[in-house]
Amino acid sequence: MARWLITGCSTGFGREIAGAALAAGHDAVVTARRADAVRDFAEEFGDRALAVALDVTDAGQIAAALSAAEAAFGGVDVLVNNAGHGYLSAVEEGEDAEVRKLFEVNYFGAVNMIKAVLPGMRARGSGHIINMSSMTGLVANPPNAYYSSTKFALEAITEALATEVRPLGIKVTAIEPGAFRTDWATRSMKESGTPIADYVDVAARKDLIKQFADHLPGDPKKVAEAVLMVTTLDEPPLRLLLGRDVLKAMRDKIAALSASIEEWKSVTKDVNFEGS
Repeated sequence: MARWLITGCSTGFGREIAGAALAAGHDAVVTARRADAVRDFAEEFGDRALAVALDVTDAGQIAAALSAAEAAFGGVDVLVNNAGHGYLSAVEEGEDAEVRKLFEVNYFGAVNMIKAVLPGMRARGSGHIINMSSMTGLVANPPNAYYSSTKFALEAITEALATEVRPLGIKVTAIEPGAFRTDWATRSMKESGTPIADYVDVAARKDLIKQFADHLPGDPKKVAEAVLMVTTLDEPPLRLLLGRDVLKAMRDKIAALSASIEEWKSVTKDVNFEGS
């Protein structure tokens, strides 16, 4: 059995992953900004579930969560970086303070957690870091330009980190969900307060996201099952796509990128010095 630490467990993927890990017999530090929001895990699973208040932008709370994990379980074998929120906006509409806050939580919060668990994982020569990314971390569309930017950044650090820590016995995986029935587009969604009338198509896309939030095809419980499965593998994938929509989106993107590369390869190859 492994020792887990999961961020953002009050609702959505985080709650499902925490429940699945505990039901499978693992120990888990279950976190949310308010510990009361995850206290029910401790009530149901007893000493195997530790409910901890954690804001991933707060260095003191991160240190306290790691100390609690050490005291209760002796360390962290699996980190799941799930905490985050959305933000709907055209690029020009983006409010600087809100965009920076988005990066603080979605990107720097994950980085903070990674840096916090790595010393223990390095010392043990094992561990698995799971970064909850998104289809929007692979394919960017309005009105998710800024949210996608945080996830694209998370993709980059996931990819580089995996190469850095593989020789140390540590595994790294990005989970790439498509459209799932969580509260991402409702309770935890933020939106620009300065809409610009010219961006009618962006506004229409915002409305669609909000209208279909409770009717999306993906089952969050199956994401939790997939995350548990990945942590059992000797050679887990760097990226695990979850959902038919993300599979289609990535295939379409790869096809378009390949076609563009072929179309422009003469220009691509014609910029080196002669003979180089």
